[in-house]
Amino acid sequence: MTRSDGPSGARLAVIVMGVSGCGKSTVAAGIAGRLGLHFVDGDGLHPEANVARMRAGIPLEDADRWPWLDRIGACLADAERWPRGLAVACSALRRIYRDRLRAAAPGVRFVFLDGAPEVIAGRIAQRSGHYMPPTLLASQLRTLERPGPDERDVQRVAIDAPAATVIEQSVLSLRS
Repeated sequence: MTRSDGPSGARLAVIVMGVSGCGKSTVAAGIAGRLGLHFVDGDGLHPEANVARMRAGIPLEDADRWPWLDRIGACLADAERWPRGLAVACSALRRIYRDRLRAAAPGVRFVFLDGAPEVIAGRIAQRSGHYMPPTLLASQLRTLERPGPDERDVQRVAIDAPAATVIEQSVLSLRS
């Protein structure tokens, strides 16, 4: 069971979500550091076939994502391995993906990093060493289903501030 009471002592499972280049890994690692949680970069849980597809500029399909989402869900739910909890960077672009993660780890919380496509494209253009090419951003933006008002476990955080500010806003949103 994953409880979401957070820093008060209860276990906290958090997914920092959004399209490629929005800062998921940086923010999730920052949240983990601030709240004493473990950090897992969801990119590291992709099967090699998924990484090869993305490197080749081929967008993933749902069938590619299910095993990856199941791995992330298992991490989120593993209270024995991570008793204080963890923060995971995971795109979670579609509602059905978020619902699958919720089913695997009841009580999981989401931080949705939201920003203008131009800002995100600029960030992607500046990074190096990542297998996700800039050409896949358009596909991710088309796939993104913005969290609806009924998804009360999702906090939206704008990414148009420095990373330290986005991390601080994310931590504050998890405490509310």
